[in-house]
Amino acid sequence: MDERRLLELIEQKKYVEIKNELSQMNEVDVAELLDPLDPHMTLLIFRMLPKDLAVEVFSYFSTDQQAGIINSITDKEVEYIMEELFFDDMIDLIEEMPANIVKKILKSAKEEERKLINQFLKYPVDSAGSIMTIEYVDLKKGMTVGEALKHIKETGLSKETIYTCYVTDKKRSLEGIISLRTLVVADEDEILEDIMERDVIKVNTHDDQESTAGLFVKYGFLALPVVDKENRLIGIITVDDIMDVIEQEATEDFQLMAAMSPSEEAYLDTDILTLAKQRLPWLLILMISATFTGRIMIKFENVLASVVILSTFIPMLMDTGGNSGNQSSTLIIRGLAVGEITTHDWLKVLWKEIRISSIVGFALSAVNFIRLILIERVELIIATTVSFTILVTVITAKMVGGTLPLLAKKLKLDPAIMAGPLITTIVDAISLLLYFFIAQKLLGI
Repeated sequence: MDERRLLELIEQKKYVEIKNELSQMNEVDVAELLDPLDPHMTLLIFRMLPKDLAVEVFSYFSTDQQAGIINSITDKEVEYIMEELFFDDMIDLIEEMPANIVKKILKSAKEEERKLINQFLKYPVDSAGSIMTIEYVDLKKGMTVGEALKHIKETGLSKETIYTCYVTDKKRSLEGIISLRTLVVADEDEILEDIMERDVIKVNTHDDQESTAGLFVKYGFLALPVVDKENRLIGIITVDDIMDVIEQEATEDFQLMAAMSPSEEAYLDTDILTLAKQRLPWLLILMISATFTGRIMIKFENVLASVVILSTFIPMLMDTGGNSGNQSSTLIIRGLAVGEITTHDWLKVLWKEIRISSIVGFALSAVNFIRLILIERVELIIATTVSFTILVTVITAKMVGGTLPLLAKKLKLDPAIMAGPLITTIVDAISLLLYFFIAQKLLGI
């Protein structure tokens, strides 16, 4: 069913047909179809769906639709949804909802669940603890394989994943992991302690979620255990939650690279005043910092007055420098984000950028020299000055673009701020200083 088909059936009031067709669809597609509808119509169709499907669809609705549905349905219906939702989805829901909706959700939760919710909400926003779930299969190391499989059959339906099981001792300390495949092929009388994998990669509840995402990317995990300071198993993080984190971090980096304050709200859902506030501070900073280029030109106005033609090459030099710096910074920021580069690699990065920029700078300056002599017909000394400046500018810009993100990372700042507009502003000032300095030396002004 597509959107047009759904609207036609709604107009014809064929609700039984709508229910039958939606029941055969994937919950993600159903949520996508219902989300843009009028809230009253969404609620009407949502209530017609089979209960299990309705809960799945609810978890994929936008925050506004979820809030509208919770506000409109009975406490009993809210209680059912909360019971059926996976715990991490419930935490995400509560974090996004206004106070009156949260009150209604907590009212429907059991006392034990309310305590867990409050515990989860105390974890820092960007920590591993804030995105973990408690729906995992935990086994005792003294169990036999047969006992473990029986336990999985009894509890597995309510867990987010059963493919990896976590082995703990009596104090809930994480001792090892064991895959469902290992359990299925092992002898039923074997003890878990003898066949479990003891070398467990894990994260702490307060570890940064971005570094946690890096572990998923590096090792290709489907789930990762989360422990507290005493190595007690608290929960697990599943790959679907990490995908959300990766998307969130990538969006934040794009916004910072475009000189904007980060925001998690969708573009079309954000009002123009908020968008303006996100963009204005950085633009003001960059505008003020760009006045340095004007001051440099004023300081060297005697050079420009002596050889007026030099001013015509300033835009080209500044653009070339800015573009060169941006190329390097983008690659380094990406390398830092995926863990290919660390701050300890700064000497390697610097040496590599020097060699790359020397090749690129020489090629650009050679092409420019030929162009100035054959096409522009400028004097040899002017062509030499401009071309040599391009070589030095490209080398400098790539060194700056390659090392500033590493410096930001070292200072515990987001490397993405050292990109795009900021690099361009810094390199523009450096390019002008180099240009006028070289011109003074070569032209004897």
